Amino acid sequence: MNTILRNIAAVILGFVLGSVVNMALITVSPRLIPPPPGVDVSSVASMKASMHLYQAKHFLFPFLAHAGGTFVGALVAFLVAGSRHTAFAYTLGGLFLAGGIAACFMIPAPAWFMALDLIVAYLPMAWLATQLGRRLTAGASPRPSP
Repeated sequence: MNTILRNIAAVILGFVLGSVVNMALITVSPRLIPPPPGVDVSSVASMKASMHLYQAKHFLFPFLAHAGGTFVGALVAFLVAGSRHTAFAYTLGGLFLAGGIAACFMIPAPAWFMALDLIVAYLPMAWLATQLGRRLTAGASPRPSP
């Protein structure tokens, strides 16, 4: 496959698969750690009004969703890219970071969580994905040139 097409596919597949992981974890979250009584997690207004009822445990799955989605997206981008694997992994980390920054403005959360999320869940996960990607491809034969 053409290098440019592989690079485009890396970004698209990384974004889609990373988003699937993110949404799967967010979807399962209320079943494993129920929200405070009376909170409708599908309503931002309800979450804003009830934020004082949230405990640290309620932020575990949102963090795992952001970190896990970014890690999977960046790893997929690293593995699929036809060139500059690390750059594409960090591109996915940057895309998910942009989404995290946007979420900070749209979804209420304590400052400590927003700081932790933005500092740890995105670019460090892209870095970890590049490290794993390098190990996974270290023994692989080089790809033939087009």
